[in-house]
Amino acid sequence: MRHPPAHILMTADALGGVWQYSLELATGLRQRGLTVTVALMGPAPSAAALAEAEAASGARILPTGLPLDWTAERPDAVTGAAAALARLARETGADLVHLHAPALALAAFDGPVVAVCHSCVATWWAAVGEGPLPDDLAWRARLAAEGCRAADRLLAPTRAFAEATRAAYGLSRAPEVVHNGRRWREALPEAEPAAQPATHAFTAGRLWDRAKNAAALDRLAARLDVPLLAAGPVEGPNGERFAGKQLRGLGRLDTARMERELAQRPVFVSLARYEPFGLAVLEAAGAGCALVLSDIPSFLELWEGAALFVAPDDDAAAAEAVRSLLADPDRRAFLAEAARARAARYGADAMADGVLAVFSHLLGETRSRTLAKPLSGAAA
Repeated sequence: MRHPPAHILMTADALGGVWQYSLELATGLRQRGLTVTVALMGPAPSAAALAEAEAASGARILPTGLPLDWTAERPDAVTGAAAALARLARETGADLVHLHAPALALAAFDGPVVAVCHSCVATWWAAVGEGPLPDDLAWRARLAAEGCRAADRLLAPTRAFAEATRAAYGLSRAPEVVHNGRRWREALPEAEPAAQPATHAFTAGRLWDRAKNAAALDRLAARLDVPLLAAGPVEGPNGERFAGKQLRGLGRLDTARMERELAQRPVFVSLARYEPFGLAVLEAAGAGCALVLSDIPSFLELWEGAALFVAPDDDAAAAEAVRSLLADPDRRAFLAEAARARAARYGADAMADGVLAVFSHLLGETRSRTLAKPLSGAAA
């Protein structure tokens, strides 16, 4: 018996890497015959950006205005958003719901729910804070823990983060690992790789987020004789702000501008204290940039043997690593090619296939249960 293509309701936000992840995944699922509706939470990008995203991914994108779990002011705002998503799933006829935050699983969904552990306040605080969780984070962690147990399946982008999530919430088993992936395409004419790599360093991310460790990057910039360019917002929706003195800020870059910056093949640096995956690193590696990374578990898992590693707060060691690459073109070229080859493992097709396997298993179980139910009034 053939079933119609499954309809997936997927949540996303446009404030960070989840947006790119969601569009890449939606594209892959559409190519595999699924229908995808994206429920966009939090601030929405411009109408032009939304139209471009819909055209590129083939998904229907619905700005909901619902609060994000990490910016909501009260617990009932999160559970209310979850309830609204359950209603939207019913209204759109979704067969399965794919959530970008486990806390959003705390509602009565009619079908199976997959929650992706992209990041969470408990593991974030363990990396950047001191002492017990502040009250404003403690209730968010409690909802995340409850959501982890409510979801039918949990996913995480690395083994390191899956294990950190299991430990943080006392789960009986770690989330299943499906690496994030990027769709590598032919470069735009204006973003063709430079004949010679640039003689500067580059970083990208939410600079206001303490996890990105922009303060250490700023100290690193002061030690270098070449510029350290920094792409990304310096002010967050939660009021956090970063004011650097030595970094050369570029602000938030669109996709085309980011591709042009990476096409110059600068030395890419991330001194993050916490990064469940790191899509910016993946993009830099795919563009052929040599990498200098913090030696946190997720980066070591993904990039060991294809990058230079330093302690997150050791700006002196980071400066020496950057200088050594700039002074040794052969070593830099070797590491850049190693990074590019490693990035090829983390493609969008592998990600879509991994997620689809989880969906197929859950939808198969659901349909089997449905078919097993006796029809009303049928003879015993």
